[in-house]
Amino acid sequence: MRYSRAFIKTFKETPREAENISSSLLLRGGYIDQEMTGVYTLLPLGWKAADKISDIIREEMDRIDGQEILMPAMQPRELWEETDRWDKMDPPLFKLKDRHQKDIALGSTHEEVIVDLARDRLSSFKELPQMLYQIQVKFRNEQRSTGGLLRVREFLMKDAYSFHATEEDLKEYYQKVVTSYKNIFKRVEVEARMVEAHSGSIGGKRSNEFMLLSETGEDKIYLCGVCDWAANAELVADIKSCPGCGGDVKTAKAIEVAHIFDLGDLYSKKMGAFFADKDGKQKPFVMGCYGIGVGRLLASVVEASHDENGIIWPKTVAPYQAYLADLTEGKADKVYEKLTKAGVEVFYDDREVSAGVKFADADLLGFPYRLVVSEKIPEGKIEVKKRTEKTPEILAVDKLISELLR
Repeated sequence: MRYSRAFIKTFKETPREAENISSSLLLRGGYIDQEMTGVYTLLPLGWKAADKISDIIREEMDRIDGQEILMPAMQPRELWEETDRWDKMDPPLFKLKDRHQKDIALGSTHEEVIVDLARDRLSSFKELPQMLYQIQVKFRNEQRSTGGLLRVREFLMKDAYSFHATEEDLKEYYQKVVTSYKNIFKRVEVEARMVEAHSGSIGGKRSNEFMLLSETGEDKIYLCGVCDWAANAELVADIKSCPGCGGDVKTAKAIEVAHIFDLGDLYSKKMGAFFADKDGKQKPFVMGCYGIGVGRLLASVVEASHDENGIIWPKTVAPYQAYLADLTEGKADKVYEKLTKAGVEVFYDDREVSAGVKFADADLLGFPYRLVVSEKIPEGKIEVKKRTEKTPEILAVDKLISELLR
């Protein structure tokens, strides 16, 4: 992509609507645009990064036999009344009426819809377990939408739902999801700590959140200094010692990046979703629910990886692998064509602006490599600087390609 053709505008100053590091850098870098409070457009660069996160999530869900679907955002009131959540959700549902005056909710979550699917299509223990997931827009009527993509009213989310014949099978699968989530966070280079959590409006027997420790986080968690025990402060009262090992407990601020739930038979009983076990007896499905906010994880990557000049993207998430700055009158065109032909994702700054402007944008946008073509560099070679390093080096273009494609 050539900068001169890209739909992008960067800003030197922090926009007034920015409330934390990630919202400031994503707004300044032209990754997102605020439409209204809690509602954002993912611009081309933001969408490319979010799409890469989504692909990582898909790969990890597919590895544990997840099957991707897409459920409707509009949901009928009748389904929500089966679980008695139409008027009890927190945050409350966004509600509307169609032209026939029928009540509809914009989905903040999809337990009712997925159980409705399962009770119509699964009838025997032989068909279990099953796990279905989607990556779809959700709507939550937040009282206070702050922090850019970290707390919004409309957002992209992966939610998954598993169906089992027994509690034991769910328990085993729940741990597979835990491992899968840890793989996701490792791949996007976010260190997320799993904590015990309050299940809120979703309910169920137990739940766990994955938390990124951050001073900008709105959640308070307790951490044991000896063992792995950790919990959201919403779940437990003030404590000084770990309930698991008796070690000292400290508090920290954190950002929730994912939440998973052991739902048991809560929804299947309420909605009459049953299957026949091996003895022919009707039993309610045992369920799990597993969510990751794609936009929130995108913002969390920025919260975890930046410096005073801008974003520092992991290679797995970066919209482009390299920022190519031309300091000549078009000599970088051949380099751009060669890199692109080799399969390298390149953002080519072909503007007629100063080197300082180009370098500032390169740091702000945060792609893993900054490449420079100038009159001082011999033909066939290029100046290369990693975003995480201060000193550039001169490499042959062919050697650079090999490094970028590793």
